[in-house]
Amino acid sequence: MASGPKLLGWLKNPFGNRAKALPKRLLLLDHPIDEHRRYNAISKHVAKFQIGQVVRHRMFPFRGVIFDVDPQFANTSDWYESIPEEVRPRKDQPFYHLFAENDRTHYVAYVSEQNLLPDDSVAPLTHPDILDWFVLTGPGTYELKKGVAN
Repeated sequence: MASGPKLLGWLKNPFGNRAKALPKRLLLLDHPIDEHRRYNAISKHVAKFQIGQVVRHRMFPFRGVIFDVDPQFANTSDWYESIPEEVRPRKDQPFYHLFAENDRTHYVAYVSEQNLLPDDSVAPLTHPDILDWFVLTGPGTYELKKGVAN
């Protein structure tokens, strides 16, 4: 087994002379790294609502239970641009994934925090996916089942 300076040299440069020298300026996706930007920084947005909470939409007649939260907008540009500009929400706020329902149907909704209100109704939700994810813990609150990760 190698020891001493030979081993230390291998640890410092395991690829020997085949290793390429790093460019003087590192690139990220073919763009220079912005030394003032915090890459992979944790969002400072705090969610007003929590997973398992029943909420309703501020303008449209539907309600649902939250099953996931994005600290800020994380959907496609096409989805965002499809919303009429006069009611388009800001992107710099939490967005919630809901098992939603109205009088006619069940669906999954993606809703900005500014468009949600707590739902005080005692009427149970009937979305078929709720029972796969949650246990009803009281009026208007659901708890994630053990082993369910969003």
